[in-house]
Amino acid sequence: MTRPSAHERLSAALERIDNPQGEGAKAVLTVYREASQAAAEASDARARTGTLLGPLDGAIVTVKDLFDVAGDVTRAGSKVLADEGHVAERDAVVVQRLRAAGAVIVGKTNMSEFAFTGVGANPHYGTPGNPADRARVPGGSSAGAGVAVGDGMCEIGVGSDTGGSVRIPASLCGIVGFKPSRQRVSTVGAFPLSYSLDSIGPLAKSVAQCAEADAVLAGDDPWTLDAAPLAGLRFGVAQGLPLENLDDTVGRRFPEALDRLEKAGVHLTYEKLPQFDDMIALQSRTSILVAEAFSVHSERMKARSADVDPIVAGRLSKGADIAAHDYVNAVRTRHGLIAAMDERLRDIDVLVLPATAIVAPRFDDIAEPKAFMQRNAMLLRNTTIGNFFDLCGVSLPLPRDGHLPVGLMLLARNGHDRQLLRIAAAVERLFS
Repeated sequence: MTRPSAHERLSAALERIDNPQGEGAKAVLTVYREASQAAAEASDARARTGTLLGPLDGAIVTVKDLFDVAGDVTRAGSKVLADEGHVAERDAVVVQRLRAAGAVIVGKTNMSEFAFTGVGANPHYGTPGNPADRARVPGGSSAGAGVAVGDGMCEIGVGSDTGGSVRIPASLCGIVGFKPSRQRVSTVGAFPLSYSLDSIGPLAKSVAQCAEADAVLAGDDPWTLDAAPLAGLRFGVAQGLPLENLDDTVGRRFPEALDRLEKAGVHLTYEKLPQFDDMIALQSRTSILVAEAFSVHSERMKARSADVDPIVAGRLSKGADIAAHDYVNAVRTRHGLIAAMDERLRDIDVLVLPATAIVAPRFDDIAEPKAFMQRNAMLLRNTTIGNFFDLCGVSLPLPRDGHLPVGLMLLARNGHDRQLLRIAAAVERLFS
């Protein structure tokens, strides 16, 4: 069957964005209508002459609201930043690479303010409802990207992941989300949350689409994604923290997934990792994320804290109490823990764990601040392991069977991105 043209696929995406009964107004904050139509026409012209620029040529893509697009204000989900009105002089590096690859950038997607919650709620621009159940949150902070992909407003959504912001919405919305090794993709032109932890990755409906997007974002040559043979692979089932207090749905479907993997020939080992306890102990003393986020926003918080999402403002304010020597010690301690985890995973192909401990909360479950923070902590708990230990990771949707989406997360050593994607493709095929 002939693939529809870029123009046809863009028209379908714009129709979904524009649908007044849909979530487009909340999911896609800026629509590049004329520019995307021109890009689609140029891609179709290349297709007719057999001169496509690569596998992403003509792909319908959205970018998160924290990426610079030349001529636009970079809001990062914030009214304060919108009011400051700093217009980007040039595209972020990832936007430049997408354009050079022929991608059709249709819009900028909504997000948690400053990318600082895993729930995905935004009190300024509205929160798009989850594609699986509009009464539930989409997950964040790349909330609009998860909904845009899930609802067909784009084929690939480019987000950022500092504590799970690509993998959480992927898990809750029932799609694929890939977090690369942190240094793999340039963050130049991406509004920062944490200089030590920020990474940039794609959300899509398949591992293959994520792999194609990742190669472009990383500035790599295109490559063929061949699924790895599952039989004989070593999957370490992370014990302890990642399996505590799972809700009923996740607690039932994660063991079912392990059973299918084992029947497919995967060698499961049950791994106790004391590094998790070390991570929790360090974060309870000094949060590197909070310290770095406060350094970005300290002056802004003095002048405009009342105009910031109260949940985000409350988290940011804690950075004022972190001393410089405590921050430096925390960074040095983390480097040692990263090395220890890397060595611990040397004989394991991937760690496997639930991406999130709970399914998507209902909006009324997060209406009260204490309940919001409890759900936020449960959504971030497992994904943040990948960021803290500088791993690459992917969330894969488990078969729905009428249930809410549940994500299966695979984590691999830093720099093993392509091998992780090959393994993820095999697991995706098993579950589909």
